[in-house]
Amino acid sequence: MNTMRNLTVLIIDDEPALRQILGNTVAKAGYQVLLAENGTQALETLAKENVDVAVCDIRMPDMTGIDVVSRARGSGIETPFLVMTAFASVNTAIEAMRVGAYDYMVKPIRNEDLLNRLTQIADMIGLRSENKTLRRLVMGIDSSRCGTHSPAMKRVERLVTKVAVTDSTVLITGESGTGKGVTARLIHQNSPRHDAPFIPVNCGAIPENLLESEFFGHAKGAFTGATKVKKGLFQEADGGTIFLDEIGELPLGLQVKMLHVLEEKAVRPVGSEKTLSVDVRIIAATNRHLQAMVEEGMFREDLFFRLNIFNIEMPPLRERREDVAELLEFFIRKEARKMGMGETVVVEPEARELLCQYSYPGNIRELENVVARALILAEDNLIQITDLPQQLLKLQAGVVKAGVTLREQVRQFEIEVIRKAIDDHDGDRRQAAQVLGLGLSSLYRKLEDS
Repeated sequence: MNTMRNLTVLIIDDEPALRQILGNTVAKAGYQVLLAENGTQALETLAKENVDVAVCDIRMPDMTGIDVVSRARGSGIETPFLVMTAFASVNTAIEAMRVGAYDYMVKPIRNEDLLNRLTQIADMIGLRSENKTLRRLVMGIDSSRCGTHSPAMKRVERLVTKVAVTDSTVLITGESGTGKGVTARLIHQNSPRHDAPFIPVNCGAIPENLLESEFFGHAKGAFTGATKVKKGLFQEADGGTIFLDEIGELPLGLQVKMLHVLEEKAVRPVGSEKTLSVDVRIIAATNRHLQAMVEEGMFREDLFFRLNIFNIEMPPLRERREDVAELLEFFIRKEARKMGMGETVVVEPEARELLCQYSYPGNIRELENVVARALILAEDNLIQITDLPQQLLKLQAGVVKAGVTLREQVRQFEIEVIRKAIDDHDGDRRQAAQVLGLGLSSLYRKLEDS
């Protein structure tokens, strides 16, 4: 599929007949067309409009096509140029490429050759914009996924399978750290749009005064600092999927504009009078209760209904405990590879028991962080209880095990209190004994008995 369906092409030629013929050819292929009769007009259009490709003649009365390319690059305009020359001159081609042209064609131009070249440029633009946006915005995930066995996640997988092949808007809800972003990406990867961009956006991470410009783009001069035309995220995602994470953080003013995009499939850049059509699938996610926000007047009801066409509720980790052991192994392998430790990491039984018993209020993200921390502290690729964070050690102190006597449970609790006191005093056992009201010899004896 074409990665840039709504490509805008600027035809620059001083011959009216040729300019019109090329414009008609490009328009019939489904692209949006702008026309310029000379270099000066072309540079004005490039500064004012959101042009994806410029097809420019080399010979023009006011300046050459090479001058147009050079001046555009000097103004910070990155539009790819396809230059046309009536002279099969290697020197002309080299000069055009040297100043920044994408490619050149020799007149007379065959329609199929021009359209093939535009398709190549469209694919290049799509890949470049996706990679650029992904690097800037977000939150890459490991390409491999961990299998799940819990009924709760089986239900989620079934919903993902059903909705992925459609073009429906999806709202993913659930607590922080439950995997909403991974699920959104999975829907995109299994959809007909999988070869087009997937653009993830954290709505709560963009300053409010920049939200509209980031989402919809802006025209040159739209506000102080807008020195050139800028594409918005919806245009970057054209043909693909935009993932609006933390949609509940959107201010009410922008919710109105977001509703317009959903209904009209079009955006209007800040400072522009031109509306641009976009073909984008929307997946939104939130850890907030949007229905309650609607009742409180904090979220538009019409936008909520537009987003909530197909809801996927992500279960917290405490409701899918069957998956914890496998997730634990998955993250140990993943993090160990990242740290250069290989995959021969051993977890002592007591530590493994705590890791599997803990409720993880921070969900999968907390489990991943606990594993990463433990691997940093582990020696000789062995994860021990002492490598686990305090919230898990507190769990150990409070766990009542079947078949263990009260005396044994008290002794285990006592040992944990002693070890914590030693840790709090940087390993100084004398100070720890004084704080606990024990003689130093008693402290040593209790540790030896453990």
